[in-house]
Amino acid sequence: MNPTDPIADYLASLEHERRLSAHTLRAYTHELDELKKLANGRPLEQLSAADVRGAVARAHAGGLSARSIAHRLSAWRAFYRWLAGRVELEANPVAAVRAPKQAKTLPKALSVDDTQRLMEAPLPAGAHGNSTEALRDRAMLELFYSSGLRLAELVGLDARYVRRDGYESAGWLKRDAAEVEVHGKGDRHRVVPVGRKALDALDAWLAVRDTFVKHDDAPLFLSVRGNRMAPGVVRERVKRAALTAGIPANVHPHVLRHSFATHLLQSSGDLRAVQELLGHASIAATQVYTSLDFQHLAKVYDSAHPRAKKRD
Repeated sequence: MNPTDPIADYLASLEHERRLSAHTLRAYTHELDELKKLANGRPLEQLSAADVRGAVARAHAGGLSARSIAHRLSAWRAFYRWLAGRVELEANPVAAVRAPKQAKTLPKALSVDDTQRLMEAPLPAGAHGNSTEALRDRAMLELFYSSGLRLAELVGLDARYVRRDGYESAGWLKRDAAEVEVHGKGDRHRVVPVGRKALDALDAWLAVRDTFVKHDDAPLFLSVRGNRMAPGVVRERVKRAALTAGIPANVHPHVLRHSFATHLLQSSGDLRAVQELLGHASIAATQVYTSLDFQHLAKVYDSAHPRAKKRD
């Protein structure tokens, strides 16, 4: 290990050994830069729990959300666990420090009717006037809602499994089996079904996709310049599609993932199946959708029960 910059060594291990995504690496880099600022030139192993608590208090007073502070502490805690295996530490200074309590917020999901409107509304041509971009965008929307993919998982999909020098598909479409195979958070692997509507949209896109191929034919979704779709561009296209459909809510890819989970749970009641399809490591992460399901039941009760209608 390079004794002068253990953070650089740690980030290298995350990239090459744990094979974290570029987005996750950027997040770790940002949080560990904050740790460097806290150390202010001192060796990182000399920081104490009091130093970390002070940093948390200042961040909270400065308006940083409890969720962001929790993410920061998680990154710092993981770094010190790694460091403890390489240098002598009296204790992990982050181990006993907790983030401020955060308000429990439920995921936002579209109603079934709004989802239908979004999926069936005509899509505009792309910024370059290319009408085939609308076929690509329709396939992305349908696949988000059909399979509950994360944004990073969708943009990382290849049209088929690819393995060549220095590259292996992180996820790919298995068209004949009506599935996508993805490696999600924590390098967890899962196979997710693709519904009929999404398959139809994918077939329409695949029929014109070759016109977008410039230098790399692996990515499933390509920009007009032939590059793999960037996450920010996908967010913009999803939001634009929602506005075109007349849905005023702030619709982004994760809203479609939440909608997939909520509607599936309402129809099936099978929490364990939803956990598997979403790729959650723990069912606790999936149980939040039971609250959404109860909200749905409460609305039905309030609108349909004769006694409920008489309440103020």
